[in-house]
Amino acid sequence: MKKILLIISILIIVSISNAQVKKVNQRQLNIQLAVKYYNEKDYEKAAPLLKEVISAASSKHYFKLYLTSLIQLKQFDEVENEIKNDLKRKRFSESELYVHWGYLLKVQNRDEESVTKFDQAVKSIPNNRISYLNTANLFIQWKEYEYAKNIYLTGRKKLPAQQFSWELGNAHYYLREFDEMMEEFLDFIVTDEKRLAQIQARISNALSLDVADELKSRFRNKVLKRIQANPNLIVYNQLYIWFLLQEQNFAGALRQTIALDRRTGTEDPKISNLANMAVNNRDYENARRAYEYLMAKGEENPFYLQSFIQNLQVSYLIFEESSFSNIEQGYELAENFKTGIEFLNYMPITYRMIKEYAHLMAFYLNRPDSAINELEKGIRIRGLTPEHIGVLKTELADIYVYADDPWEATLIYSQVIEANKENELGNQAKLKKARLSYYLGNFDWAQAQLDVIKASTSKLTSNDAFELSLLIGNNLNLDTTEIPLQMFARADFQFFRNEDTLAMATLDSLESLYPYHSLIDDILYRKAKINIKTANYLEATANLEKIITGFSYETLADDALFLLADTYHYYLKDTEKAQELYNNMLVIHPGSIYIVESRKRFRELRGDKLEDETIEENEYRFFNGINP
Repeated sequence: MKKILLIISILIIVSISNAQVKKVNQRQLNIQLAVKYYNEKDYEKAAPLLKEVISAASSKHYFKLYLTSLIQLKQFDEVENEIKNDLKRKRFSESELYVHWGYLLKVQNRDEESVTKFDQAVKSIPNNRISYLNTANLFIQWKEYEYAKNIYLTGRKKLPAQQFSWELGNAHYYLREFDEMMEEFLDFIVTDEKRLAQIQARISNALSLDVADELKSRFRNKVLKRIQANPNLIVYNQLYIWFLLQEQNFAGALRQTIALDRRTGTEDPKISNLANMAVNNRDYENARRAYEYLMAKGEENPFYLQSFIQNLQVSYLIFEESSFSNIEQGYELAENFKTGIEFLNYMPITYRMIKEYAHLMAFYLNRPDSAINELEKGIRIRGLTPEHIGVLKTELADIYVYADDPWEATLIYSQVIEANKENELGNQAKLKKARLSYYLGNFDWAQAQLDVIKASTSKLTSNDAFELSLLIGNNLNLDTTEIPLQMFARADFQFFRNEDTLAMATLDSLESLYPYHSLIDDILYRKAKINIKTANYLEATANLEKIITGFSYETLADDALFLLADTYHYYLKDTEKAQELYNNMLVIHPGSIYIVESRKRFRELRGDKLEDETIEENEYRFFNGINP
């Protein structure tokens, strides 16, 4: 009998347990469906499910979604009844319910009644931090920022230990009271330095909204005053350095970071990052200063090796973008590369240095034999990854092209392709091999290879293949002679070999002999690239403008516009003009391959920060009850 009772008891427990599990599972399903419908703005389906959810268990979050759904359905009486019932049941905070009620009245344009309910909400807040925060947060969700601000100020007055500086800073931000926002954040950051990145994002966004461009100087002055008044609070120095970086004032930022490092000895990672940022913005001199500062700390410094390598690479970039007539600088740089590679004893990390050293020797110092020898030594380095071997082999093939040995170049390109079938390096080698056929005048063969590349590679390589294929296809069968295209290919080959004067002369002859040929826009574009390479920037802009105005229907129109924007941005340092041109790209060529980069550079010049957009989106989703 006892066994029977035990079995019955177990069965009852299992049955109850299963029922509870089913109930929980059903509630979870209801929540998922309700949120799905809510996010899709299908409020008719969301509302009844949300009602079931809050009936089963109280939840302020789902209650708000439920009220919002009813408001969207214009079921105002139902919303009011729900709020009144909950005020009686005291299921939710009285102050928060009055906030909901005030909002309900406001959407019906019953403004005086709305103010009355909002005021009741404020009066009924219990005197504790959580209640102030919850009620103010609800006001923010309904975009009643002034009420939220006043609640924080009341909380600060009644609870002196709670300053609410972070919350007040955000309220001022929403109200566009940026000076007050900055003061609150500058107070707050001393108490919670972990929020520095969030504060920087807020301030950055505020600065980008300052049409009169007056806020920057006020912020700078506020931070400098804090630094002077609180010399031991490093966080203000960090904030000032960040501000200088937003202004792309790398010299000032580096100066401040080095000064801070001399006090703390902890800024090496930031100095290294600053140097990398300067390189990306082509401020090579300040990048070098940063790397040299790190190197001066000695070989035992963890950043020494990285700085040593990157400093050499920056020197190479400076040489590449300067006038190439100074052979002495080239030989000095080559000697530095040689010394550096030998110092590092041909370690695997030197592969990039070897590539650049070889390129310098061949293309700028006309010593292809020495370059080939260096690359062959590099390829034999133990521990080199297959990809890095491919990088060196590709450069080796390029140098054989330079040395007018197309057969050896073709063989090596083929080796790279075979060893890198599934990655971008192999695709690039295919393109280089096809381009070699183009240089040699084997246009049909080149085009056949390019057609294969277009269909099976990355967007960037595919775009380059498409442009070269289009160039050949559009100009190969126009005349009984291939002379214009042959001359153009010869100019391209001369440009590849850094024979800029010869390339320009060939293009001038081609333009003079065939002034109405379909290659004219291509000729102008190549001339512009040579102009930029030889620092004739105004001539470059003139040639690019001719393409934009006279050949706007041609495929090179977006290339020309993007290159023109870059020329004003990086070489002429006319950021206002560059911003205008990047914006033109967004408007005129929305399908261009350059659209992503144009948008990024336009936003950078305008002062936008991508992380701000993420924060704004996250806040929008949170305050509107949208799950990620």
